[in-house]
Amino acid sequence: MAVGLLLILGYALLRPDGSSTGASLDAKVERGQIVPAADVNRSMRPLAGGASRSLADYRGQIVVLNFWASWCRPCESEAPLLERAHRQLRRTGAGTVLGVTYNDTPDSSREFVSKFGLSYPSLLDPGTDFAKQYGVRALPETFFIDREGRIRAIARGELTADFLNRSLRRAGYRAGKTAR
Repeated sequence: MAVGLLLILGYALLRPDGSSTGASLDAKVERGQIVPAADVNRSMRPLAGGASRSLADYRGQIVVLNFWASWCRPCESEAPLLERAHRQLRRTGAGTVLGVTYNDTPDSSREFVSKFGLSYPSLLDPGTDFAKQYGVRALPETFFIDREGRIRAIARGELTADFLNRSLRRAGYRAGKTAR
């Protein structure tokens, strides 16, 4: 009976769809499957104030969806890279970087934005309900969404310029080099 239980457990952990490991989203994207961005109509308040926004507001654009927090050291390291990518995406009219705060106070998040001179919009996610839809576990985490609203690449951890540029191309960005 113990062997039978071990076999069932092994199958559940190693299923091809990865559904029981919590990595099914990552596995599907890696295999090139069409994975729509989650919870696109969730309305969230912008960190800078103003009318609530949702991911759906950016339909037709490439979106680099970045979950971050002021207390996250790797977030500090990648912030200048994301800012350069955002400026390039805006300059070419191709899209935007969209930040989402994670377990952070609005005041601390605003200080972070000011410290790094970030111009891309960030949304507040109280309770991390939006982040949970993407399986966010450890910061930073970044999702590259194409113009049709499909996730084309995922970075679970700090971005590198090379990964950012490759992922933007996977999302349909064709304007040349983006960030270094």
